[in-house]
Amino acid sequence: MASTGFWSQEGEIGHDDDDQSHTTPRAWCQAAQKFTGDLGSKLYALFNIGESEKTVNASAKEVEGATENCSCNKPCDCSKGNIDLSNLYSTDLLPASDGDLATVTFLQEVVDVMLAYVVKSFDRSTKVIDFHYPNELLEANNWELSDDPETLEDVLLNCRVALKYAIKTGHPRYFNQLSTGLDVVGLAAEWLTSTANTNMFTYEVAPVFVLLEYVTLRKMREIIGWPDGQGDGIFSPGGAISNMYAMLVARFKMFPEVKEKGVSSIPSLAAFTSEHSHFSIKKGAAALGIGTDSVICIKADERGKMMPSDLEKRIVEAKQKGLVPFFVSATAGTTVYGAFDPLNTIADICKRHNVWMHVDGAWGGSLLMSRRHRWKLNGVERANSVTWNPHKMMSVPLQSSALLVREEGLLQTCNQLHACYLFQKDKHYDLSYDTGDKALQCGRHVDIFKLWLMWRAKGTFGFEAQIDKCLELSEYLYNKIKDREGFELVFEGKPEHTNVCFWYLPPGVRYLEDKEEKLRCLHKVAPVIKARMMEHGTTMVSYQPQGNKVNFFRMVISNPAATFEDIDFLIEEIERLGQDL
Repeated sequence: MASTGFWSQEGEIGHDDDDQSHTTPRAWCQAAQKFTGDLGSKLYALFNIGESEKTVNASAKEVEGATENCSCNKPCDCSKGNIDLSNLYSTDLLPASDGDLATVTFLQEVVDVMLAYVVKSFDRSTKVIDFHYPNELLEANNWELSDDPETLEDVLLNCRVALKYAIKTGHPRYFNQLSTGLDVVGLAAEWLTSTANTNMFTYEVAPVFVLLEYVTLRKMREIIGWPDGQGDGIFSPGGAISNMYAMLVARFKMFPEVKEKGVSSIPSLAAFTSEHSHFSIKKGAAALGIGTDSVICIKADERGKMMPSDLEKRIVEAKQKGLVPFFVSATAGTTVYGAFDPLNTIADICKRHNVWMHVDGAWGGSLLMSRRHRWKLNGVERANSVTWNPHKMMSVPLQSSALLVREEGLLQTCNQLHACYLFQKDKHYDLSYDTGDKALQCGRHVDIFKLWLMWRAKGTFGFEAQIDKCLELSEYLYNKIKDREGFELVFEGKPEHTNVCFWYLPPGVRYLEDKEEKLRCLHKVAPVIKARMMEHGTTMVSYQPQGNKVNFFRMVISNPAATFEDIDFLIEEIERLGQDL
Protein backbone atom coordinates (compact mmCIF):
# COMPACT_ATOMS: atom_id res chain seq x y z
CA MET A 1 0.00 0.00 0.00
CA ALA A 2 1.28 3.47 -0.86
CA SER A 3 2.42 5.84 1.86
CA THR A 4 -0.19 8.37 2.88
CA GLY A 5 2.32 11.13 3.29
CA PHE A 6 5.08 12.71 5.30
CA TRP A 7 3.19 12.96 8.60
CA SER A 8 1.12 9.77 8.24
CA GLN A 9 0.26 8.17 11.58
CA GLU A 10 -0.30 4.63 12.68
CA GLY A 11 -3.83 3.34 12.77
CA GLU A 12 -5.48 5.89 10.47
CA ILE A 13 -8.93 4.81 9.30
CA GLY A 14 -8.88 2.87 6.07
CA HIS A 15 -5.24 1.75 6.22
CA ASP A 16 -3.70 -1.54 7.18
CA ASP A 17 -1.87 -1.19 10.49
CA ASP A 18 0.94 -3.58 9.60
CA ASP A 19 1.76 -1.70 6.42
CA GLN A 20 1.17 1.84 7.60
CA SER A 21 2.94 1.70 10.95
CA HIS A 22 6.39 1.45 9.38
CA THR A 23 6.03 3.81 6.44
CA THR A 24 7.22 7.04 8.04
CA PRO A 25 9.96 5.46 10.19
CA ARG A 26 11.32 3.68 7.12
CA ALA A 27 11.82 6.98 5.27
CA TRP A 28 13.37 8.72 8.23
CA CYS A 29 15.62 5.84 9.23
CA GLN A 30 17.13 5.61 5.78
CA ALA A 31 17.77 9.34 5.83
CA ALA A 32 19.16 9.18 9.38
CA GLN A 33 21.92 6.84 8.19
CA LYS A 34 23.59 9.92 6.76
CA PHE A 35 23.97 11.51 10.20
CA THR A 36 26.72 10.73 12.69
CA GLY A 37 26.73 10.61 16.49
CA ASP A 38 23.45 11.15 18.31
CA LEU A 39 21.86 13.18 15.52
CA GLY A 40 20.35 10.13 13.84
CA SER A 41 18.85 8.95 17.12
CA LYS A 42 17.39 12.37 17.82
CA LEU A 43 15.89 12.61 14.35
CA TYR A 44 14.39 9.20 14.73
CA ALA A 45 12.88 10.08 18.10
CA LEU A 46 11.61 13.41 16.83
CA PHE A 47 10.00 12.32 13.59
CA ASN A 48 8.96 8.74 14.25
CA ILE A 49 5.38 9.80 14.95
CA GLY A 50 3.90 6.46 13.97
CA GLU A 51 5.96 4.60 16.57
CA SER A 52 6.14 7.23 19.28
CA GLU A 53 5.52 4.57 21.92
CA LYS A 54 8.93 3.03 21.14
CA THR A 55 11.60 4.70 23.26
CA VAL A 56 15.35 4.93 22.95
CA ASN A 57 15.48 2.22 25.61
CA ALA A 58 14.07 -0.39 23.25
CA SER A 59 15.09 -3.95 24.01
CA ALA A 60 18.35 -5.31 22.67
CA LYS A 61 16.39 -7.83 20.66
CA GLU A 62 14.51 -5.10 18.78
CA VAL A 63 17.70 -3.20 18.01
CA GLU A 64 19.41 -6.40 16.92
CA GLY A 65 16.58 -7.22 14.59
CA ALA A 66 16.66 -3.76 13.08
CA THR A 67 20.36 -3.85 12.35
CA GLU A 68 19.87 -7.04 10.35
CA ASN A 69 17.77 -5.09 7.88
CA CYS A 70 19.63 -1.79 7.76
CA SER A 71 22.79 -0.09 8.91
CA CYS A 72 21.17 2.81 10.78
CA ASN A 73 21.32 1.07 14.22
CA LYS A 74 17.85 2.33 15.09
CA PRO A 75 14.77 0.29 16.06
CA CYS A 76 13.24 -0.03 12.58
CA ASP A 77 12.86 -2.40 9.66
CA CYS A 78 13.98 -0.17 6.82
CA SER A 79 15.91 -1.59 3.90
CA LYS A 80 19.55 -1.00 3.13
CA GLY A 81 20.86 1.17 0.36
CA ASN A 82 20.65 4.80 -0.69
CA ILE A 83 18.11 6.34 -3.00
CA ASP A 84 19.40 7.21 -6.49
CA LEU A 85 18.68 10.87 -7.23
CA SER A 86 19.97 10.58 -10.78
CA ASN A 87 16.71 8.92 -11.77
CA LEU A 88 14.41 11.26 -9.88
CA TYR A 89 12.94 14.68 -10.64
CA SER A 90 11.30 17.46 -8.66
CA THR A 91 7.94 15.80 -9.32
CA ASP A 92 9.11 12.87 -7.21
CA LEU A 93 9.41 15.09 -4.15
CA LEU A 94 6.59 15.91 -1.77
CA PRO A 95 3.69 16.38 -2.23
CA ALA A 96 4.09 13.41 -4.56
CA SER A 97 2.75 10.11 -3.30
CA ASP A 98 5.64 8.14 -1.75
CA GLY A 99 7.73 11.30 -1.94
CA ASP A 100 8.85 11.08 1.69
CA LEU A 101 12.17 9.33 1.25
CA ALA A 102 13.15 11.25 -1.90
CA THR A 103 12.41 14.54 -0.14
CA VAL A 104 14.39 13.66 2.97
CA THR A 105 17.34 12.38 0.93
CA PHE A 106 17.40 15.37 -1.41
CA LEU A 107 17.16 17.94 1.36
CA GLN A 108 19.87 16.19 3.36
CA GLU A 109 22.14 16.34 0.30
CA VAL A 110 21.41 20.06 0.00
CA VAL A 111 22.18 20.53 3.70
CA ASP A 112 25.47 18.69 3.20
CA VAL A 113 26.37 21.12 0.40
CA MET A 114 25.51 24.10 2.56
CA LEU A 115 27.32 22.82 5.64
CA ALA A 116 30.47 22.16 3.63
CA TYR A 117 30.32 25.75 2.40
CA VAL A 118 29.78 27.08 5.93
CA VAL A 119 32.81 25.18 7.26
CA LYS A 120 34.98 26.38 4.38
CA SER A 121 33.85 29.96 4.97
CA PHE A 122 35.59 29.98 8.35
CA ASP A 123 38.71 28.16 7.11
CA ARG A 124 41.52 30.64 6.49
CA SER A 125 43.33 28.12 4.28
CA THR A 126 40.50 28.35 1.74
CA LYS A 127 40.10 31.10 -0.79
CA VAL A 128 37.78 34.03 -0.23
CA ILE A 129 36.93 33.86 -3.91
CA ASP A 130 37.55 31.48 -6.80
CA PHE A 131 37.62 34.28 -9.33
CA HIS A 132 36.81 33.83 -13.01
CA TYR A 133 35.99 36.48 -15.57
CA PRO A 134 32.35 36.62 -16.69
CA ASN A 135 33.04 35.13 -20.11
CA GLU A 136 34.96 32.24 -18.52
CA LEU A 137 32.08 31.40 -16.19
CA LEU A 138 29.60 31.60 -19.03
CA GLU A 139 31.66 29.34 -21.27
CA ALA A 140 32.60 26.79 -18.59
CA ASN A 141 29.08 26.23 -17.32
CA ASN A 142 25.66 25.84 -18.85
CA TRP A 143 23.47 28.42 -17.12
CA GLU A 144 20.69 28.41 -19.72
CA LEU A 145 17.11 27.47 -18.88
CA SER A 146 15.55 24.56 -20.77
CA ASP A 147 12.06 23.25 -21.47
CA ASP A 148 12.84 19.80 -20.05
CA PRO A 149 13.51 19.16 -16.37
CA GLU A 150 16.85 18.13 -14.92
CA THR A 151 17.26 15.26 -12.49
CA LEU A 152 17.66 15.93 -8.80
CA GLU A 153 21.29 14.89 -9.10
CA ASP A 154 21.76 17.61 -11.72
CA VAL A 155 20.01 20.08 -9.43
CA LEU A 156 22.46 19.21 -6.66
CA LEU A 157 25.32 19.78 -9.07
CA ASN A 158 23.87 23.23 -9.81
CA CYS A 159 23.90 23.93 -6.07
CA ARG A 160 27.53 22.91 -5.73
CA VAL A 161 28.64 24.96 -8.73
CA ALA A 162 26.78 28.05 -7.53
CA LEU A 163 28.53 27.93 -4.16
CA LYS A 164 31.89 27.02 -5.69
CA TYR A 165 32.04 30.40 -7.43
CA ALA A 166 30.23 32.37 -4.73
CA ILE A 167 32.16 34.90 -2.67
CA LYS A 168 32.70 33.64 0.88
CA THR A 169 31.35 36.75 2.58
CA GLY A 170 31.67 35.03 5.95
CA HIS A 171 35.40 34.43 5.47
CA PRO A 172 37.46 36.19 8.17
CA ARG A 173 39.51 37.90 5.46
CA TYR A 174 36.61 39.29 3.46
CA PHE A 175 36.50 43.05 4.09
CA ASN A 176 35.01 44.21 0.83
CA GLN A 177 31.57 45.45 1.90
CA LEU A 178 29.78 46.82 4.93
CA SER A 179 27.81 43.55 5.16
CA THR A 180 30.12 40.68 6.08
CA GLY A 181 30.15 37.68 8.35
CA LEU A 182 28.17 34.47 8.59
CA ASP A 183 26.14 34.02 11.75
CA VAL A 184 25.08 30.41 12.22
CA VAL A 185 21.93 31.25 14.22
CA GLY A 186 20.95 33.84 11.64
CA LEU A 187 21.53 31.28 8.90
CA ALA A 188 19.31 28.77 10.69
CA ALA A 189 16.61 31.41 11.06
CA GLU A 190 16.73 32.17 7.34
CA TRP A 191 16.30 28.49 6.54
CA LEU A 192 13.27 28.36 8.83
CA THR A 193 11.89 31.55 7.31
CA SER A 194 12.03 30.03 3.84
CA THR A 195 10.40 26.87 5.17
CA ALA A 196 7.48 28.87 6.53
CA ASN A 197 7.27 30.75 3.19
CA THR A 198 4.69 33.32 4.18
CA ASN A 199 3.97 36.98 3.59
CA MET A 200 4.23 39.79 6.13
CA PHE A 201 1.13 41.72 5.12
CA THR A 202 -1.39 40.38 7.64
CA TYR A 203 -1.50 38.74 11.05
CA GLU A 204 -3.70 35.97 9.73
CA VAL A 205 -0.94 34.59 7.44
CA ALA A 206 2.11 35.49 9.56
CA PRO A 207 0.99 35.67 13.20
CA VAL A 208 4.32 34.93 14.89
CA PHE A 209 6.43 36.96 12.49
CA VAL A 210 4.16 40.00 12.72
CA LEU A 211 4.40 39.90 16.51
CA LEU A 212 8.17 39.50 16.41
CA GLU A 213 8.45 42.52 14.12
CA TYR A 214 6.27 44.51 16.52
CA VAL A 215 8.40 43.54 19.53
CA THR A 216 11.74 44.08 17.79
CA LEU A 217 10.88 47.46 16.27
CA ARG A 218 9.68 48.66 19.67
CA LYS A 219 12.98 47.53 21.21
CA MET A 220 14.94 49.36 18.52
CA ARG A 221 12.96 52.55 19.15
CA GLU A 222 13.68 52.24 22.88
CA ILE A 223 17.40 51.98 22.10
CA ILE A 224 17.18 55.09 19.92
CA GLY A 225 15.78 56.90 22.95
CA TRP A 226 12.12 57.47 22.07
CA PRO A 227 10.05 57.23 25.30
CA ASP A 228 8.71 53.71 25.93
CA GLY A 229 9.64 52.75 22.38
CA GLN A 230 6.76 54.80 21.02
CA GLY A 231 6.47 55.40 17.30
CA ASP A 232 6.28 53.14 14.30
CA GLY A 233 8.49 51.29 11.87
CA ILE A 234 8.81 48.67 9.20
CA PHE A 235 11.44 46.36 7.76
CA SER A 236 12.21 47.09 4.13
CA PRO A 237 14.42 45.66 1.34
CA GLY A 238 17.58 47.55 2.31
CA GLY A 239 18.72 50.95 3.55
CA ALA A 240 18.07 52.70 0.24
CA ILE A 241 14.37 51.82 0.45
CA SER A 242 14.26 52.76 4.14
CA ASN A 243 15.69 56.18 3.27
CA MET A 244 13.12 56.58 0.51
CA TYR A 245 10.35 55.69 2.97
CA ALA A 246 11.62 58.47 5.25
CA MET A 247 11.52 61.00 2.42
CA LEU A 248 8.05 59.83 1.40
CA VAL A 249 6.67 60.17 4.93
CA ALA A 250 8.35 63.56 5.46
CA ARG A 251 6.72 64.93 2.32
CA PHE A 252 3.33 63.50 3.32
CA LYS A 253 3.63 65.03 6.78
CA MET A 254 4.10 68.51 5.30
CA PHE A 255 1.77 68.12 2.30
CA PRO A 256 -0.72 65.25 2.85
CA GLU A 257 -2.60 66.21 -0.32
CA VAL A 258 0.30 64.92 -2.42
CA LYS A 259 -0.90 61.36 -1.86
CA GLU A 260 -4.04 61.89 -3.95
CA LYS A 261 -3.28 64.93 -6.08
CA GLY A 262 0.37 64.32 -6.94
CA VAL A 263 3.45 66.55 -7.04
CA SER A 264 1.75 69.17 -9.21
CA SER A 265 -0.42 70.11 -6.23
CA ILE A 266 2.45 71.12 -3.96
CA PRO A 267 5.29 73.67 -4.11
CA SER A 268 8.80 72.83 -5.31
CA LEU A 269 10.64 71.08 -2.50
CA ALA A 270 14.24 71.01 -1.32
CA ALA A 271 16.01 68.20 0.53
CA PHE A 272 19.43 68.49 2.15
CA THR A 273 22.15 65.95 2.80
CA SER A 274 25.91 65.78 3.18
CA GLU A 275 28.16 65.57 0.14
CA HIS A 276 29.45 62.35 1.76
CA SER A 277 25.99 60.85 2.19
CA HIS A 278 24.73 57.71 0.51
CA PHE A 279 23.55 57.99 -3.09
CA SER A 280 20.16 56.58 -2.08
CA ILE A 281 19.00 60.04 -0.98
CA LYS A 282 19.18 61.28 -4.55
CA LYS A 283 17.74 58.03 -5.86
CA GLY A 284 14.79 58.40 -3.52
CA ALA A 285 14.21 61.95 -4.71
CA ALA A 286 14.24 60.73 -8.31
CA ALA A 287 11.80 57.91 -7.59
CA LEU A 288 9.39 60.19 -5.71
CA GLY A 289 9.29 62.80 -8.46
CA ILE A 290 11.12 65.39 -6.36
CA GLY A 291 14.13 65.30 -8.68
CA THR A 292 17.83 64.94 -7.97
CA ASP A 293 18.38 68.67 -8.60
CA SER A 294 16.22 69.34 -5.56
CA VAL A 295 18.66 67.48 -3.30
CA ILE A 296 21.15 70.07 -2.07
CA CYS A 297 24.50 68.64 -0.96
CA ILE A 298 26.00 70.22 2.14
CA LYS A 299 29.73 70.63 2.56
CA ALA A 300 31.58 68.17 4.77
CA ASP A 301 34.74 68.82 6.78
CA GLU A 302 38.02 66.96 6.33
CA ARG A 303 36.70 64.02 8.38
CA GLY A 304 33.54 63.75 6.27
CA LYS A 305 31.10 65.31 8.75
CA MET A 306 28.32 67.61 7.56
CA MET A 307 29.05 71.27 8.32
CA PRO A 308 26.01 72.71 10.16
CA SER A 309 26.87 76.29 9.19
CA ASP A 310 26.63 75.37 5.51
CA LEU A 311 23.37 73.50 6.13
CA GLU A 312 21.67 76.51 7.63
CA LYS A 313 23.04 78.78 4.92
CA ARG A 314 21.68 76.52 2.16
CA ILE A 315 18.25 76.21 3.83
CA VAL A 316 17.96 80.00 3.93
CA GLU A 317 19.07 80.26 0.30
CA ALA A 318 16.50 77.64 -0.77
CA LYS A 319 13.71 79.61 0.89
CA GLN A 320 14.84 82.78 -0.85
CA LYS A 321 14.57 80.95 -4.18
CA GLY A 322 10.97 79.96 -3.46
CA LEU A 323 11.72 76.34 -2.56
CA VAL A 324 10.20 74.65 0.48
CA PRO A 325 12.79 72.84 2.64
CA PHE A 326 11.13 69.65 3.88
CA PHE A 327 13.81 67.04 4.61
CA VAL A 328 17.32 66.92 6.06
CA SER A 329 19.16 63.60 6.02
CA ALA A 330 22.02 63.44 8.49
CA THR A 331 24.34 60.45 8.33
CA ALA A 332 25.45 58.31 11.24
CA GLY A 333 28.38 56.46 9.73
CA THR A 334 29.12 57.56 6.17
CA THR A 335 29.83 54.82 3.66
CA VAL A 336 33.43 55.78 2.87
CA TYR A 337 34.87 57.68 5.85
CA GLY A 338 32.56 56.26 8.52
CA ALA A 339 31.82 59.78 9.75
CA PHE A 340 29.03 60.75 12.14
CA ASP A 341 27.31 64.06 11.45
CA PRO A 342 26.76 66.36 14.48
CA LEU A 343 23.17 65.31 15.13
CA ASN A 344 22.31 67.66 17.98
CA THR A 345 23.38 70.75 16.05
CA ILE A 346 21.54 69.55 12.96
CA ALA A 347 18.44 68.91 15.09
CA ASP A 348 18.57 72.50 16.33
CA ILE A 349 18.61 73.76 12.72
CA CYS A 350 15.75 71.48 11.67
CA LYS A 351 13.66 72.63 14.61
CA ARG A 352 14.34 76.27 13.81
CA HIS A 353 13.23 75.86 10.20
CA ASN A 354 10.48 73.28 10.81
CA VAL A 355 12.15 70.64 8.64
CA TRP A 356 11.89 66.86 9.03
CA MET A 357 15.15 65.41 10.39
CA HIS A 358 16.10 61.94 9.19
CA VAL A 359 19.17 60.02 10.37
CA ASP A 360 20.61 57.53 7.91
CA GLY A 361 22.14 55.11 10.41
CA ALA A 362 22.24 52.20 7.98
CA TRP A 363 25.94 51.71 8.70
CA GLY A 364 26.43 53.39 12.07
CA GLY A 365 23.08 52.85 13.75
CA SER A 366 24.19 49.58 15.34
CA LEU A 367 26.67 51.50 17.51
CA LEU A 368 23.61 52.35 19.60
CA MET A 369 23.99 48.81 20.97
CA SER A 370 27.39 49.71 22.47
CA ARG A 371 27.65 51.64 25.71
CA ARG A 372 31.21 52.53 24.72
CA HIS A 373 30.36 54.00 21.33
CA ARG A 374 26.71 55.12 21.31
CA TRP A 375 27.74 58.69 22.21
CA LYS A 376 28.68 59.09 18.55
CA LEU A 377 24.95 59.21 17.82
CA ASN A 378 24.06 61.72 20.52
CA GLY A 379 20.97 63.59 19.33
CA VAL A 380 19.54 60.68 17.32
CA GLU A 381 16.55 60.65 19.69
CA ARG A 382 15.60 64.06 18.30
CA ALA A 383 15.22 62.72 14.77
CA ASN A 384 11.81 62.23 13.15
CA SER A 385 13.00 59.03 11.48
CA VAL A 386 15.99 56.69 11.54
CA THR A 387 17.29 54.05 9.14
CA TRP A 388 19.10 51.15 10.84
CA ASN A 389 20.54 48.12 9.01
CA PRO A 390 21.22 45.14 11.30
CA HIS A 391 22.62 43.28 8.29
CA LYS A 392 25.74 45.43 8.54
CA MET A 393 27.46 45.82 11.92
CA MET A 394 25.23 43.22 13.61
CA SER A 395 26.01 40.59 10.92
CA VAL A 396 22.38 39.59 10.44
CA PRO A 397 22.07 37.74 7.10
CA LEU A 398 20.95 39.93 4.23
CA GLN A 399 18.62 41.60 4.16
CA SER A 400 17.66 43.32 7.40
CA SER A 401 16.88 47.02 7.28
CA ALA A 402 14.45 48.96 9.43
CA LEU A 403 12.91 52.40 9.12
CA LEU A 404 11.91 53.76 12.52
CA VAL A 405 9.48 56.70 12.69
CA ARG A 406 8.89 58.74 15.86
CA GLU A 407 5.24 59.61 15.11
CA GLU A 408 2.93 56.65 15.48
CA GLY A 409 0.40 56.10 12.69
CA LEU A 410 2.12 58.30 10.12
CA LEU A 411 3.44 55.41 8.02
CA GLN A 412 -0.02 53.90 7.92
CA THR A 413 -1.79 57.11 6.94
CA CYS A 414 0.81 57.88 4.30
CA ASN A 415 0.68 54.53 2.52
CA GLN A 416 -2.62 52.79 3.26
CA LEU A 417 -5.12 52.14 0.47
CA HIS A 418 -7.49 49.75 2.30
CA ALA A 419 -7.35 46.88 -0.19
CA CYS A 420 -10.53 45.06 0.82
CA TYR A 421 -9.34 41.59 -0.16
CA LEU A 422 -6.53 41.80 2.43
CA PHE A 423 -7.47 44.36 5.05
CA GLN A 424 -11.10 43.61 5.83
CA LYS A 425 -12.57 45.75 8.61
CA ASP A 426 -14.60 42.97 10.23
CA LYS A 427 -11.84 40.49 11.09
CA HIS A 428 -12.03 38.82 14.49
CA TYR A 429 -8.67 40.09 15.81
CA ASP A 430 -6.92 43.42 16.47
CA LEU A 431 -6.47 44.95 13.01
CA SER A 432 -3.47 47.02 14.10
CA TYR A 433 -1.43 43.86 13.56
CA ASP A 434 -2.26 43.86 9.85
CA THR A 435 0.86 45.87 9.04
CA GLY A 436 0.93 45.42 5.30
CA ASP A 437 -0.98 48.59 4.43
CA LYS A 438 1.77 50.82 5.80
CA ALA A 439 4.26 49.34 3.34
CA LEU A 440 4.69 50.25 -0.31
CA GLN A 441 5.02 46.56 -1.10
CA CYS A 442 2.20 44.08 -1.07
CA GLY A 443 4.34 40.96 -0.93
CA ARG A 444 6.90 41.48 1.84
CA HIS A 445 9.59 38.99 2.79
CA VAL A 446 9.92 37.89 6.41
CA ASP A 447 13.13 39.69 7.40
CA ILE A 448 12.47 39.77 11.13
CA PHE A 449 13.01 36.21 12.30
CA LYS A 450 16.79 36.09 11.78
CA LEU A 451 17.35 39.34 13.70
CA TRP A 452 14.99 38.32 16.50
CA LEU A 453 16.50 34.83 16.85
CA MET A 454 20.06 36.19 16.85
CA TRP A 455 19.06 38.72 19.51
CA ARG A 456 17.64 35.91 21.62
CA ALA A 457 20.81 33.88 21.12
CA LYS A 458 23.28 36.70 21.86
CA GLY A 459 21.35 39.14 23.99
CA THR A 460 21.99 42.86 23.69
CA PHE A 461 25.31 42.40 25.48
CA GLY A 462 26.40 39.84 22.90
CA PHE A 463 25.78 42.27 20.06
CA GLU A 464 27.60 44.95 22.06
CA ALA A 465 30.69 42.74 22.46
CA GLN A 466 30.65 41.89 18.76
CA ILE A 467 30.47 45.56 17.74
CA ASP A 468 33.12 46.64 20.25
CA LYS A 469 35.47 43.97 18.92
CA CYS A 470 35.14 45.19 15.33
CA LEU A 471 35.93 48.75 16.44
CA GLU A 472 38.96 47.49 18.37
CA LEU A 473 40.22 45.80 15.22
CA SER A 474 39.85 49.01 13.22
CA GLU A 475 41.83 50.95 15.81
CA TYR A 476 44.48 48.22 15.70
CA LEU A 477 44.73 48.62 11.91
CA TYR A 478 44.97 52.39 12.26
CA ASN A 479 47.80 52.10 14.78
CA LYS A 480 49.64 49.55 12.61
CA ILE A 481 49.73 51.66 9.46
CA LYS A 482 49.81 55.26 10.67
CA ASP A 483 53.63 55.27 10.88
CA ARG A 484 54.36 52.30 8.62
CA GLU A 485 56.54 52.95 5.60
CA GLY A 486 54.57 52.92 2.36
CA PHE A 487 51.20 53.64 3.99
CA GLU A 488 49.49 57.01 4.22
CA LEU A 489 46.16 57.77 5.88
CA VAL A 490 43.54 59.67 3.90
CA PHE A 491 42.67 61.77 6.96
CA GLU A 492 44.35 62.16 10.32
CA GLY A 493 43.04 60.85 13.59
CA LYS A 494 41.50 57.63 14.86
CA PRO A 495 38.51 56.34 12.92
CA GLU A 496 35.06 56.92 14.43
CA HIS A 497 33.72 53.75 12.89
CA THR A 498 35.50 50.69 11.50
CA ASN A 499 36.35 52.52 8.25
CA VAL A 500 40.11 52.98 7.84
CA CYS A 501 40.97 54.81 4.63
CA PHE A 502 44.56 54.72 3.37
CA TRP A 503 46.88 54.67 0.40
CA TYR A 504 49.59 52.12 -0.17
CA LEU A 505 52.58 53.64 -1.99
CA PRO A 506 54.73 50.92 -3.59
CA PRO A 507 58.48 51.56 -3.88
CA GLY A 508 58.06 52.59 -7.52
CA VAL A 509 55.64 55.36 -6.53
CA ARG A 510 56.88 56.21 -3.06
CA TYR A 511 59.91 58.22 -4.16
CA LEU A 512 58.55 60.03 -7.20
CA GLU A 513 59.29 63.76 -6.94
CA ASP A 514 56.82 65.05 -9.53
CA LYS A 515 53.61 65.48 -7.52
CA GLU A 516 51.20 65.18 -10.45
CA GLU A 517 52.94 62.09 -11.80
CA LYS A 518 52.93 60.59 -8.32
CA LEU A 519 49.18 61.08 -7.96
CA ARG A 520 48.58 59.73 -11.45
CA CYS A 521 50.54 56.57 -10.64
CA LEU A 522 49.04 56.24 -7.17
CA HIS A 523 45.53 56.34 -8.65
CA LYS A 524 46.31 53.07 -10.47
CA VAL A 525 47.79 51.21 -7.50
CA ALA A 526 44.66 50.20 -5.56
CA PRO A 527 42.80 48.79 -8.59
CA VAL A 528 45.79 46.63 -9.55
CA ILE A 529 46.29 45.29 -6.03
CA LYS A 530 42.55 44.62 -5.70
CA ALA A 531 42.56 42.67 -8.97
CA ARG A 532 45.51 40.60 -7.76
CA MET A 533 43.75 39.94 -4.45
CA MET A 534 40.77 38.54 -6.32
CA GLU A 535 42.84 36.48 -8.73
CA HIS A 536 44.81 34.95 -5.85
CA GLY A 537 41.65 34.66 -3.75
CA THR A 538 43.47 35.58 -0.54
CA THR A 539 41.43 38.56 0.68
CA MET A 540 39.15 41.33 -0.54
CA VAL A 541 39.03 45.01 0.42
CA SER A 542 37.32 47.90 -1.34
CA TYR A 543 38.81 51.02 -2.93
CA GLN A 544 37.49 54.25 -4.43
CA PRO A 545 38.31 57.90 -5.03
CA GLN A 546 36.64 60.64 -2.98
CA GLY A 547 36.36 64.21 -4.24
CA ASN A 548 39.80 65.27 -5.44
CA LYS A 549 41.52 62.33 -3.73
CA VAL A 550 42.84 59.55 -5.95
CA ASN A 551 41.92 55.90 -5.39
CA PHE A 552 42.52 54.68 -1.86
CA PHE A 553 41.68 51.55 0.10
CA ARG A 554 38.58 51.70 2.30
CA MET A 555 38.93 49.02 4.92
CA VAL A 556 35.79 48.20 6.90
CA ILE A 557 35.39 45.56 9.59
CA SER A 558 31.99 44.10 10.43
CA ASN A 559 32.83 40.41 10.53
CA PRO A 560 33.04 39.10 14.11
CA ALA A 561 35.20 36.21 12.87
CA ALA A 562 38.08 38.57 12.00
CA THR A 563 41.08 38.71 14.34
CA PHE A 564 44.21 40.81 14.86
CA GLU A 565 46.09 38.18 12.82
CA ASP A 566 43.75 38.77 9.88
CA ILE A 567 44.52 42.49 10.03
CA ASP A 568 48.24 41.70 10.00
CA PHE A 569 47.69 39.40 7.03
CA LEU A 570 45.87 42.11 5.09
CA ILE A 571 48.67 44.63 5.55
CA GLU A 572 51.34 42.14 4.52
CA GLU A 573 49.29 40.92 1.56
CA ILE A 574 48.87 44.45 0.22
CA GLU A 575 52.62 44.92 0.47
CA ARG A 576 53.32 41.58 -1.22
CA LEU A 577 50.90 42.13 -4.08
CA GLY A 578 52.02 45.71 -4.70
CA GLN A 579 55.74 45.42 -4.19
CA ASP A 580 56.57 45.45 -7.91
CA LEU A 581 54.34 48.40 -8.86
